[in-house]
Amino acid sequence: MNAAQLPGFQPIFLLFVPLVLVVIGFGLWFRRGTLTGGKVLFAVLSFFGIVTAVNLFMAFKAISTFPGLEVQSSYVAGRGFDGRRAAQEALGWTVAQDYQPGRMRLSITDASGKAVEARALEAVIGRVTVARDDQVPEFRWTGEGYEAAVELGSGEWMMKVQAIAQDGTPFERRLDFVVTPKG
Repeated sequence: MNAAQLPGFQPIFLLFVPLVLVVIGFGLWFRRGTLTGGKVLFAVLSFFGIVTAVNLFMAFKAISTFPGLEVQSSYVAGRGFDGRRAAQEALGWTVAQDYQPGRMRLSITDASGKAVEARALEAVIGRVTVARDDQVPEFRWTGEGYEAAVELGSGEWMMKVQAIAQDGTPFERRLDFVVTPKG
């Protein structure tokens, strides 16, 4: 993946090109003639104006890409963590994913390596840092695992898997993976 394919690269690039041109212009302007109070005031105000513009742009990008809170209260969510983790580890499940263009395969195996069909399964696939590309594919049981039709662009992705075992035990796993560019 080259830099131009990174999400958000183009707006940042378009912000810094005028910045470089302004710096070059200041350099040429200050070379001519004497340094006056007006030039210094203009340079200082321009510097702080540019810093303020960049800060506002970065704050806007941070707020517009924030997906929101995961939980309302981290204390309440964390109270039963050890019990849920122990129940999940007792299942002995291992989760693996395999992405081929247009198709995502998800396999869940037990401690003996046998394929497991969960009572319920849901997965969210999205970029690691941006929520706008999130997808919730419909996985179907194939007898050996799960499959879903999914189109992903190149780059870093993650999949949050939530399943419920046949005995009602909840299971959660996050899988990070990279999709390489076509060709």
